[in-house]
Amino acid sequence: MEKPRTASPWPSHVIETGDWQGWTQFTADPFEEHAGPFFFRRADDGSITCAMKVETKHLNGGQFIHGGALMTFADYCLFGIAQDELHAGPAVTATFNGEFVASVPAGAVIVGTGEVIRATRHLIFVRGLMRSDGAPIFAFSGTLKRIRATAPDRH
Repeated sequence: MEKPRTASPWPSHVIETGDWQGWTQFTADPFEEHAGPFFFRRADDGSITCAMKVETKHLNGGQFIHGGALMTFADYCLFGIAQDELHAGPAVTATFNGEFVASVPAGAVIVGTGEVIRATRHLIFVRGLMRSDGAPIFAFSGTLKRIRATAPDRH
């Protein structure tokens, strides 16, 4: 039996105007806000698509998207794709794998899609693919580990 699709487990808002109208942006992760902007939306079938537009700040010295920017966006995609499995509490990325397939320049829009392969009590296995103009550019997979919500130890 398929699980019901629910709203995002994290604070977010729907973009109301501009190029990203109708897309949703998470609002509780300072690093994502700095590294992005990143967006997601849910299709009628419940699947999640994540997206970003490559800006100058995302480029490497060769004037293509930096590998670190792709990996950061892929990590965002892991959580976006798995969000229906994350309502019980927070998780962290335990493993991450990525394969660079092609480069893209500034101005390109990148979309990431994927699926949850398996979800257990403690782990969520996810895989995905990023495309730009329909062509594959980055394949990724990862394991998310569910954690207890506790205050950070700052000692």
